[in-house]
Amino acid sequence: MGREEHSERRSTANLNSVFYAETYHPIQAGSIDGTDILPHDNAVYRALLCSNAGLYDPFGDPKAIGDPYRTLFVGHLSHVTTEQTLRQELNKYGRVKNLRIVRHIVTGASRGYAFVEFETDRDTLRAYKDAHHKLIDDSEIIVDYNRQRLMSGWIPRRLGGGLGGKKESGQLRFGGRERPFRAPLRQIPWDDLKRLGIPPPPEGRYMSRFQAPSPPRRERSLEDARDSSHKHDKRNKHSHRREERSISQEPSSGRRERSMDKEDFSHRKRTHGRKRGDQRSPSHDHSSDRSSIDRSRHSRKRQKSSRDRHDMRSPSLDHISDETSTCREERHRAHNAESHGDDRWSPSRDDPFGDA
Repeated sequence: MGREEHSERRSTANLNSVFYAETYHPIQAGSIDGTDILPHDNAVYRALLCSNAGLYDPFGDPKAIGDPYRTLFVGHLSHVTTEQTLRQELNKYGRVKNLRIVRHIVTGASRGYAFVEFETDRDTLRAYKDAHHKLIDDSEIIVDYNRQRLMSGWIPRRLGGGLGGKKESGQLRFGGRERPFRAPLRQIPWDDLKRLGIPPPPEGRYMSRFQAPSPPRRERSLEDARDSSHKHDKRNKHSHRREERSISQEPSSGRRERSMDKEDFSHRKRTHGRKRGDQRSPSHDHSSDRSSIDRSRHSRKRQKSSRDRHDMRSPSLDHISDETSTCREERHRAHNAESHGDDRWSPSRDDPFGDA
């Protein structure tokens, strides 16, 4: 009773929520909330027989080529839409690698749906999100992932399965992107669903109707992980070799400059260590530095003042100083002449017989 009450509370709380099918079952696909246990039309019964007997092979189609994780199903196409038009419209979301519009085997007319393969996973996801409900040739298309090869238990429409459909024909199929399951409206028959092998509605994974379901992702195997790690190691080795080559191809001048820089750095380190050893105390260092700075400033001021004085001397003073120096030299010469005048001989003064 506790489980039933819990499921009833959850169903009443999620009346406006929806969920999407992860595996395909014909009876569940024919139910609006995934809780039916009996087929309600002949098409569902035929799909159930094909599923139980294994009459359908999803991988047996020779035309289904390419990566299924990069292939999208495009439905509701106009019958006048061509491969060129569809490729041109979908190239806006990414580079299209392969494109195939399904046509009638006899007449060659378009069946209204196509399979498009993109080159990268990013382009596929962009087209899956943005190209849904796009108008092409006045027709609103739908975009879904390749359920034929990615959804387990898939049965196509021609065998009574599929998803969507028209209400007039009564072949409505739920669980897909365009028409998801609704939250259970009545009590879920857990025992009957388990006995018939029908997957029960998921608990705790309900979404809003306006949220786009994420397509299945690629499962990484151990071999893929090893290959990716091996590629990463190769890239690291290649980059390391490039660095070694660039270092070996450097010019000798660059090496000399680096060696000289290293020597200068070591010399500075030694002198710095000696200076640190000669220092006595932090206070003494500060005082000595300040005194040396003051002395250098004072000497610079004195030199500047002396230069200014020398430059301020006028040309008249220089001329006067030159004249005084010449006068001194002449006086010195006259004094020398007078001092040596008695020793010189002159006929008028020294010769007593000069008059004769």
